[in-house]
Amino acid sequence: MRVERVAITPGAADLLRSLRADHAKPLMFHQSGGCCDGSAPMCFTQGTYLVSPADVHLGDLDIGPLDDVDDTGVVPVYISREQFRYWSHTHITIDVVPGRGAGFSIEGPTGHRFIIRSRIFTDAEADELATEPAG
Repeated sequence: MRVERVAITPGAADLLRSLRADHAKPLMFHQSGGCCDGSAPMCFTQGTYLVSPADVHLGDLDIGPLDDVDDTGVVPVYISREQFRYWSHTHITIDVVPGRGAGFSIEGPTGHRFIIRSRIFTDAEADELATEPAG
């Protein structure tokens, strides 16, 4: 079984599906590195936030396709390479709680906000990930 770097809770997946339907566009996440919005998972419609070679693709969240909007139902998750150095040993789960979302993240008006829950990879997981570094 392949070790994943990122996962999503059912509640967060439900909110993503709702946001995708409301915006009629596929979505993506970028794990912010602090500053104004703290260290929050920021949700954008794909193409709104431009990733660069300075970003690492952590993985993809599968929320299921939506006809005429999103054929794959895949929500890619990125983090800056610099931030990844600090988080590379950590599994991230994106969750949702009541509250005001981060200033640039599209869930802001919903009365909910995405958060991360994290845990350190086990030694076995870390060994497997070492053979397939994130990129």
